[in-house]
Amino acid sequence: MNRLPHPDPISGASYSAAELMPDDATLVLLDQRQLPRAQVYLEIRDVESAARAIREMVVRGAPAIGITAAYAMVLAARRARGDVLTELERARALLALQRPTAVNLSWAADRMLSHARSLGARSAEDVAGALAEHARALHRDDVAANRRMGQLGAARVPDGAVVLTHCNAGALATGGYGTALGVIRAAVESGKTVRVLADETRPYLQGSRLTAWELMQDGIAVELIPDASAGWFFSRNQIDLAVVGADRIARNGDVANKIGTYSVACLARQHGRPFYVAAPWSTVDATTPSGEQITIEERSGDELVKLGGLPLAPAGVGVRNPAFDVTPARLVSAIFSERGVVEPVSESAILALEAARGGPGV
Repeated sequence: MNRLPHPDPISGASYSAAELMPDDATLVLLDQRQLPRAQVYLEIRDVESAARAIREMVVRGAPAIGITAAYAMVLAARRARGDVLTELERARALLALQRPTAVNLSWAADRMLSHARSLGARSAEDVAGALAEHARALHRDDVAANRRMGQLGAARVPDGAVVLTHCNAGALATGGYGTALGVIRAAVESGKTVRVLADETRPYLQGSRLTAWELMQDGIAVELIPDASAGWFFSRNQIDLAVVGADRIARNGDVANKIGTYSVACLARQHGRPFYVAAPWSTVDATTPSGEQITIEERSGDELVKLGGLPLAPAGVGVRNPAFDVTPARLVSAIFSERGVVEPVSESAILALEAARGGPGV
């Protein structure tokens, strides 16, 4: 299908990364592999298909992956043939294997499993209905969180600013509105003039395929640049600040995000420009002491040596293709979240926000 089929999407937009249909039986995912050439939605009806969609990048971006996992747990409960909790435990284990770096995936699946356990002895149908309500609440919370962090971040964006962003941290990567792009959207909505330089974000091209598409949908000025040219634009004083999303934030403030983010942070520090991170609190993993303990996903070498099935490199060449890198907390100017601004970025500041609002979660 080529149009979002949901009658009232929680994303609040004409497109959405993930939505559960009103019958609670079908998860619809925007196939982001096909953007920008086609806007195609896939219908997912079981947890195995949802796990495969996460692994194969139909849906990507830590918050959107978490929302997809939450809805996948609903599908697992609906299709349970034996003990529903046993089926949900199996579903949780399957989902957690798919993308190890993005903490939102296991966070959402764990929340759903915990909620199911709290329901007591009920039929699979009753559990599925309760989980559907809980998953939609998580989705709504994510959109609200994005809007809140967008407002906080927009205050740091000067009128007339040129903003560099890396990868895609917009509505496509979240429940709606976006994290890094939420900051940009909020700045524009407040009346500021903002121009965006979007790194193409090799090798999967989330910047050129997705960020450029999103911003053009909203009429926000965007220019695409090669990843390797960011230093040149910094050196010519043509970038005022950088803002990115995150896939996991360690307790000390180290940030795991799309490969190339660390390079952007180093360039921003070298040229005296702020480097900001926008992420929901569900991305903060207080159980992980530092970035050294974050598992970095290694993806297929085909992403690097082929494009559309055509070879870009000699057959048989060795490939290393880490999907993420870790930016040390010392290079992060501030973290914007729905709970507030972490500044300066440190373990004590993160733990203070965690304790102030009663622990992890939106």
